[in-house]
Amino acid sequence: MADFPSKVSTQTSTPVQGGARSSLPGLGALRPDIGFLRSVLGALMIVEIVVGLLAWALIADTPYHYYSIYGWVMFVAVFLWLVTIIFFVIYVWQLHLKLYMVPWPLVLMIFNVSATVLYITGFITAAVAVQRTSIAGSYIYDKRAAASFFTCVVMIAYGVSAFFSFRAWKGMGSNAATSQMAGGYS
Repeated sequence: MADFPSKVSTQTSTPVQGGARSSLPGLGALRPDIGFLRSVLGALMIVEIVVGLLAWALIADTPYHYYSIYGWVMFVAVFLWLVTIIFFVIYVWQLHLKLYMVPWPLVLMIFNVSATVLYITGFITAAVAVQRTSIAGSYIYDKRAAASFFTCVVMIAYGVSAFFSFRAWKGMGSNAATSQMAGGYS
């Protein structure tokens, strides 16, 4: 009984390592989640960001403002590209664990399904407009055709992300404890 006080620790939390402190409360221990980058959803988000950038950059490099049909394609591509970057930052920096009151698997699934539907309309619009708005064989035609191709690739990537985020939301292939610890992605 005499050695009991020496075995008891009154420390309630772990100290911040390296002495670095965040100016925002609760964000001092943020570290990038390498496991998310290695997951299927993380890899698909990287593909969506990179190929989505290619799609809207190719359209932006043509005189698209003369044709209002490309306004919709640009809106879809740029808006979803920015929102995907926001979700990517949230998951890489594990902010979804700090904002635990938000059902992140459900939010991500709804976003991916919505993005898939919007990219379907954007792809169809871009593919139909290529022939009508440019001369075959010109550099503008080639850029718009390539943008249509990359829009299709991004559409497929969002569709696959919707499937995997649906599985993460439903918890298929894991039990409740592991899906909570994994942060909702597989």
